[in-house]
Amino acid sequence: MRQPAVVENAMGMQLSALVTQFDAACRAAEELAEAVRSHFERHPDAVIITSFPGLGLLAGARVLAEIGDDRDRFTDSRGLKAFAGSAPVTRASGKKTVVSHRHIKNRRLAAVGPMWALASLRASPGARRHFDVRRAVGDWNHQAQRHLFNKFLGQLHHCLKAGVIYDEHRTFPPPSVAAA
Repeated sequence: MRQPAVVENAMGMQLSALVTQFDAACRAAEELAEAVRSHFERHPDAVIITSFPGLGLLAGARVLAEIGDDRDRFTDSRGLKAFAGSAPVTRASGKKTVVSHRHIKNRRLAAVGPMWALASLRASPGARRHFDVRRAVGDWNHQAQRHLFNKFLGQLHHCLKAGVIYDEHRTFPPPSVAAA
């Protein structure tokens, strides 16, 4: 399956050019990530946002970029949840009730949701417990992730409004002894 030497030479030069372009794109992505990290760390809300389990510097910067730093933009957590597309939509007509997810949403913020939820499962025992309960109730994996993201957004709204860092025991209280 060899080609003539001229063709192999041309294909080798083409591959070399593509690898050079790929290396340049990787370097540019690394430089951009470093710039985002350094700028985000200087923001006053960075400490609050990164106090959440599963939110690092890059994901936290994405969340901040999408919701903005105007604390009056969302009057309550429901507005933020609807903006992110994590709040369920309930439609009722007669005897039929349908609960579905939002299609109109900020897609860049919604894309952070599954990553945030999955990363938090390792970092937070409360998030893991909440996720497992949702799965046991019958939620699919993505539904349980969206529910966890929804819960985190409510807490994020509260923490940013109040200027306090995330509190695991407030968000996910430990199970009571009577329940065990």
